[in-house]
Amino acid sequence: MRRIALAAAGATLALTATMVGCSAVDKAVDCVQTADAIASNVNNLQQAVSNAANDPTQADKALDDISKNLTSLKDKTDNADLDKSIDSLNTAVDNVRSSIKNGDKTPDISPVADAASELGKVCTS
Repeated sequence: MRRIALAAAGATLALTATMVGCSAVDKAVDCVQTADAIASNVNNLQQAVSNAANDPTQADKALDDISKNLTSLKDKTDNADLDKSIDSLNTAVDNVRSSIKNGDKTPDISPVADAASELGKVCTS
């Protein structure tokens, strides 16, 4: 009976270790998927800024999409480097949003692209 209890305890420990490992992998996968989505959002933002004269609301939508993805990613992580990258990208998004709000029809979105690239690097390192 004692051997069965020990075996059961060992199996539980192994399962817990596996689940913790899976949790880390799941977070990494979530990070990479979100970074990919943000890269797509940045491309949409670039196109929206290029076509701002035709439809100025598209830039706002692209910025909203980036913010939504960043919020989702921040909720899933407790990694300090990733949090720093997310904060940098949020700041860049806020700056572009402010520029548009203040009438800039061709805001500099390179800080958004740079911050998104850095986020991708953090997710894959």
